[in-house]
Amino acid sequence: MVLTRKAALLASVAAICASTVSAQEAFELDVIRVEADEAQEALGNTEITTEEIQARNPSSMAEVFDGESEVISSGGAAIAQKVLVHGIEESLLAVTIDGARQNKSAFHHTGNVLMDPSLLKQVDISSGLAPADAGPGALAGVIAYETIDASDVLETGQAFGGQATVSYGDNGDSFRRSLTVYGQSGGFEYLLNGVATTGDDYEDGSGNVVPGTEPDLSAITGKFAYTTDDGKRFELAANRTKDNGLRAMQEGPGGLYFARPDFAGVVGRDSVYLPALSERTSYTFTYTDEAPSGAFSPMVQLSYNEQYTEAGAAVGTNDSLSGKIENDFALGNGTLTAGVDFFHDTATPEGPLTTPTGKETLDNIGIYAQMRQDIGDRLSLSYGGRIDSQRFELADGSEYSDTGVSLNAQADIILTDTLSFNIGAASSWGGYELSEASLINLGGAWVYGTPEASRGNNARIGLRYENGPWEASGALFYTKVSDINDVLSASRDVADLTSQGIDASLGYFGGRGFVRVNYTNADVKLDGEPIGSTAYYYGRPVGEIFGISAGYAMTPDIAIGGTAEIALKNDETDGVNGMTSQPGYSVVNVYATYTPPSYQNVEFRLDVRNLFDETYVSRGSDGAGLSNVVALNEPGRSVFLTASIKF
Repeated sequence: MVLTRKAALLASVAAICASTVSAQEAFELDVIRVEADEAQEALGNTEITTEEIQARNPSSMAEVFDGESEVISSGGAAIAQKVLVHGIEESLLAVTIDGARQNKSAFHHTGNVLMDPSLLKQVDISSGLAPADAGPGALAGVIAYETIDASDVLETGQAFGGQATVSYGDNGDSFRRSLTVYGQSGGFEYLLNGVATTGDDYEDGSGNVVPGTEPDLSAITGKFAYTTDDGKRFELAANRTKDNGLRAMQEGPGGLYFARPDFAGVVGRDSVYLPALSERTSYTFTYTDEAPSGAFSPMVQLSYNEQYTEAGAAVGTNDSLSGKIENDFALGNGTLTAGVDFFHDTATPEGPLTTPTGKETLDNIGIYAQMRQDIGDRLSLSYGGRIDSQRFELADGSEYSDTGVSLNAQADIILTDTLSFNIGAASSWGGYELSEASLINLGGAWVYGTPEASRGNNARIGLRYENGPWEASGALFYTKVSDINDVLSASRDVADLTSQGIDASLGYFGGRGFVRVNYTNADVKLDGEPIGSTAYYYGRPVGEIFGISAGYAMTPDIAIGGTAEIALKNDETDGVNGMTSQPGYSVVNVYATYTPPSYQNVEFRLDVRNLFDETYVSRGSDGAGLSNVVALNEPGRSVFLTASIKF
């Protein structure tokens, strides 16, 4: 396996502070240079590695993206957290878990993909330039989550193992515990994981309790696999993740209460605190050939995932049955990935005000091919296309169909021994979009407008520099998603969303430590005006953000490090959509880990999050700057103690 300097250094630090999996190489570079991580970062495709996840020790999905600037998350409890890439909500990206397509949430005040980070191996984010084999619906890019297998954590010759971890946080008395066991025998392997986080409402930086933020997240995962003697691997994975805490609700239609866990409150409306449920269930079967011969390296996958939301009277289910068959063809100086995929998505309302009962369904079948190749010593290319055909049935029985083509191309060009040039463009057909499940036929039968098929156009150009321990990169990006349907009503009104700006990064990677500074300036507009902070299923205002990460191995047994997020004041929102300017803030998180020399299977860790007790609203949070919303402050200083043992 070949590790880049950055990955090798992170591995040396993370080997001391591993939290859920043993420190090891997180990825293997393709022989095609355009797929290497340095080229991908300049092209806007960021990989958050196993080592980086271990160093961040996330207890929530928002913390997975600590130190990043192009990817931010909204705040609050797990039920409310959304992920944004360049200010564009993840519902406009193709989101996968272990390659399996994920559907969005059923209510706009809740997050889109409920997850717990305890089993995360890595995260790949494509900000705009989505390859054809990333799947359908990649209008503004891709978020691909990958979880660990038993083979990732078992030592050579080990038949059984496990890890137990407990963590306590003083802000809100949060208590997190997890247990993972794994093993192998012959060609069989398994991994079982259970995790739960409970506690009370946290305090913000001013010492005020923020009601409705108590953690109450649990997840159970099982992964089972069998690999034949000739390398044929069959894997079945199942997961159920649930958040079921007390959340803020206000009275709505019919005198019933609707949860808004993304707000601290709504001006002029009294809040009550009642249980709100978000639950994701998934099953995925995957077949791969671990020892391909000749021109064939096939992969077959079939997946089902269901997301259920019960946010007071807003109740609904989104489910998705999806699959693909693809093959990697080795063609001299490159690899051609070609295949066919499909999905069958359903949005079903289940609330007490749904009249009549009904549902929407969306079917898609696509064919695709993506070529990655080196042309000489200085030019590397990735290019491809896909054709998707959809059928959309609304709750009133009306049907629509359409077909679209998506194309993409990327190039990595070596200019000198230290300087490389990157350029890419993609036009992605998104097709139709399901309405929000919990609102369909709310209070009576919907009278629909005519749905439109959406399309995303993306471009990026940048440079990267490497010389000894120094790395630097900068890029200009542009994303426009046209004809996004309003999914919160029957009207199907359309809007255009744009995000454009600059990404930059500077890093120093020494022998025992590293520091990296990321910068993103994203100007996000909806129909030509600065976007508001409640533009659900579209995006949020971002402005200028710095992300900082650092780590240092003091001894073989002690490591220190930290991350920071610095958001500059954003005046673009002042006076637009009822908003004021967004204030700036600076948040610093630090950690230290210790592994006793005589007990290398034991680790103790201290985390201090929001070290300087900043009172702030996360830049990606809903309702920030609005006069009719009490925005949700993030936690103040929080001290976490973690102990883990491997056996």
